[in-house]
Amino acid sequence: MKLTVPSATIFAMAFYSTSAAAFSMSKQHLGRNVVSNAAKIFGATYLSAQAPVSVFAAKGALPTGKRAFSKSTSTALNMADENKEAPFKTWTFDNACDEMEFNELSEASISITDDLSHLDDSDLVMFGIYGAEEKEDEENDKDGDDAVPEPALVGEAKAIDEMFEGALTDLLMENFKAFKHGGSVGAVTPVLRIFSGEKTKRIMLFGLGPAGKDMEEGFVSKIGKSLASQCDDNKKVSTCSLVLPAAFSVDDAPLSDLSSEFYSTLYSDNRYRTGAKISKKAEDLASITIVAEGGVSDVSAASAALESGKNLAVGVALCKDIVNAPHNVLNSESLANAAKRIADESGGLIKCTILGKEECEARGMGAYLGVARGSETQPQFIHLTYTPKSGNVLKKVGIVGKGLLFDTGGYNIKTAMMELMKFDCGGSAAVLGAARAVGKLAPEGVEAHFIVAACENMINDRAVVPSDVLTASNGKTIEIINTDAEGRLTLADALVYADKEVGCEKIIELSTLTGACMVSLGKEICGVWTDNDDLAEDLADVSKVTGEKSWRMPLEKSYNEQLKSKIADINNCGTRYGGAITAALFLQNFVDKKPFAHIDIAGPVWSDKDGATGFGAKMVSEWVSRQGKSE
Repeated sequence: MKLTVPSATIFAMAFYSTSAAAFSMSKQHLGRNVVSNAAKIFGATYLSAQAPVSVFAAKGALPTGKRAFSKSTSTALNMADENKEAPFKTWTFDNACDEMEFNELSEASISITDDLSHLDDSDLVMFGIYGAEEKEDEENDKDGDDAVPEPALVGEAKAIDEMFEGALTDLLMENFKAFKHGGSVGAVTPVLRIFSGEKTKRIMLFGLGPAGKDMEEGFVSKIGKSLASQCDDNKKVSTCSLVLPAAFSVDDAPLSDLSSEFYSTLYSDNRYRTGAKISKKAEDLASITIVAEGGVSDVSAASAALESGKNLAVGVALCKDIVNAPHNVLNSESLANAAKRIADESGGLIKCTILGKEECEARGMGAYLGVARGSETQPQFIHLTYTPKSGNVLKKVGIVGKGLLFDTGGYNIKTAMMELMKFDCGGSAAVLGAARAVGKLAPEGVEAHFIVAACENMINDRAVVPSDVLTASNGKTIEIINTDAEGRLTLADALVYADKEVGCEKIIELSTLTGACMVSLGKEICGVWTDNDDLAEDLADVSKVTGEKSWRMPLEKSYNEQLKSKIADINNCGTRYGGAITAALFLQNFVDKKPFAHIDIAGPVWSDKDGATGFGAKMVSEWVSRQGKSE
């Protein structure tokens, strides 16, 4: 690569500060050739490995560039200020909040090229390298030979290594135990720093996994995730390049996965923080350039794939925003206004319809309204309709999401985990996040209906109580055995609406419906219940492609016995055994003989460490996009 900066003289003194072993880049090791090469290639006056290596300029003074860096601004409420402004919008004493703020994606751009000159202006350059090929016979690894194998750098990484007389090779050897010469996808070496005047350049090696191995599902996503993490960890980096060797075929790689994971990893939710608590990831980053040494056959198509991934990340971010939002901000009305904003930003591809209590009563939505009577805010039945630009529709599909903005359990009040019950809107978050992404992705051939019956499950003198009998909009009567099995009641009327009024040909529904599913599948896998094998296979493939893990669960019809009521058509829940199955069987009563899948996302929608995961948005977006392509 050609790096044009003023020439300079290097005097090197090195130390390895994070390891007992010294990383030798002394004056003798570097030699006069390295000094000369550095002056020619980087015009460097200062070379170091961040944490591992430091090499100081001959005059003893480090560069003191007057570079300006943006800082997060405080939104703290100044109680002494007469013109005080609240950190975020919430309720007043008399009125509920009517708006939820959206987080914005990182402003950093991602581009792709095969032009190595882009490395000249990069603050951080990562060279992707492959590790050794995996051996079929692992016995060779057990022969007691602990010798570190010699790495084999190629392309531009090899050229840089030669210019510095093996500096990158030494770095690989010193870090073999952790980095395995690039054998682990997304792993990185410590950073080498090059200083020249006010310009700083950092170089690191980036693992691409074992050589000769086909790209597996999730491989490119791991690259995007690690790329984002390194841009965040390396502070004050404005421009970054990732150099992919010729063996990496960008034409065969799902580049949308890279960009969607990159932007999703940089997601930060600072809406409810103030002052020093505000923390933005990679806030100085302006651009990422993917440099393909093997060339890019169609730069336009590759760039479109990167943009597609970014559009998907916009939907994932909204999904996280909704689940993270506290109930004093997010209620049925503020969620409805978020849906309106999705439509407003879609360029006319999405139409928003909100049904109020009168429209819902006119349709006989007694199951939904029975739950909504306990809410502070009015019921908001949200219906977003996506229509392709061409108007050519091959499939009409429905996506229903559970929209319980907070779940106390009602009169069967929860005795544990209530502080997490803001995530009971996870189904609606996935559906509305996907709607936002679909509006930007603009898939052809499919008309998609995104439906959410929004309310809260609270306690007041109007709320439903155990033993009540509600009537759903298809005429089914439901005896309330437990008020904490409320989500399925709201879904019942939403499913009837998607089936009968809208006339969807296929319907999928997402909900944080049962703790029983979490017990069965844990916190990383959602459960799928459907009688339709084709739909099950389609969702399984979508799950594999998006990395959002799922597992098909049984619809054991004999368990319907648990739902038999003494006085109504059905009970709203069964016994404690097989609760996730009986919940799915309950929902079968509200879709009439067409492909339908219930997806319980109660486990993976929330991370105890990070909060909302955005789970479901990618799955729904991918599923919707495929419908217009299928015969």
